[in-house]
Amino acid sequence: MKYRPVLQLHPFELPKAELVDLLTDLWNESTSPGLAVSPRHFEFNLNPFTGMVSEGRLVSIDGVPAGFVLVSAMPGHDLGGETGWIDAIGVLPEYRRQGAGSLLLRWAEDWLLEEGCRWMRLGASPRTFTPGFPVELGEGEFFLRRGFTAEENGYVWDVARDLGDDLPIVRNPYPDPNPIRQAAESDREALLEFLQREFHGGWLYAFQEFMRIGGSIGDFTILSLDGRVEGFAWTTLETSARPLDRYHPVGLPKPWGQLGPIGVSQGVRKHGWGGLVLQAGLEHLRACGVRGCVIDWTGIIDFYGKYGFLPYRKYLPMVKKLI
Repeated sequence: MKYRPVLQLHPFELPKAELVDLLTDLWNESTSPGLAVSPRHFEFNLNPFTGMVSEGRLVSIDGVPAGFVLVSAMPGHDLGGETGWIDAIGVLPEYRRQGAGSLLLRWAEDWLLEEGCRWMRLGASPRTFTPGFPVELGEGEFFLRRGFTAEENGYVWDVARDLGDDLPIVRNPYPDPNPIRQAAESDREALLEFLQREFHGGWLYAFQEFMRIGGSIGDFTILSLDGRVEGFAWTTLETSARPLDRYHPVGLPKPWGQLGPIGVSQGVRKHGWGGLVLQAGLEHLRACGVRGCVIDWTGIIDFYGKYGFLPYRKYLPMVKKLI
């Protein structure tokens, strides 16, 4: 008689510390070394996000944990609407081709349908793991065979640079007086107003969540003109409230840092302010001792290339229509 492995799905019912360690191990062992994360990353992403519903399942094969899936949705929220996310999915290499991945994916689709989702996106959620399928793992055949399609905009990248290379960051001089500086606590409301005015979607949501968990306003470089914030760059250090390893700096020289998102208001675009804010944010990271710096999830690699950044990781955004 042909051997048939016994596959079972299990809710996340372990104590949190034990669950965090298990999910971290499953993720790190099922992906490439460059995408490895720390338990802090999983602990952060398992905490409740405002307006989000989320769930997950473990899959076992013959009683042994073999993989997992995390899914989330934001029904009724501008960020989600009819789209839900597979935040993360992974199956250990030794247990692949036994149906575990397909079982996890079917459960994820059913759960998202119950939450009212018409579309399912691979990655790219507020609970960031990756902004799409990491090309270093292949071409995503597993997902393409199961109804996923590549998004029309094509690939997105993480770009990186060693800020310890002693090469200049500044391409253009700052005006005198310089209206770009690190934000202070007194700038909190002005920065919030700017995001509500100019970037009222995901960046506003991320900022509000960051403040809610006690994030430091000093992580923001701001452009202040005529008493209003008109631009910003968000930087992340090892000490920041958001885990730095969600940007996958493994392989870059330490200490690590990250920059992004970055943007200026519509009214001041095409005057060079975006580049000035970028170089000020990078100078701040260099002053903090950062070497390996990631700018994540971008399609404008030529712009960042002017500041010494090279393509570092490549992702294929993928979606599937559920109904």
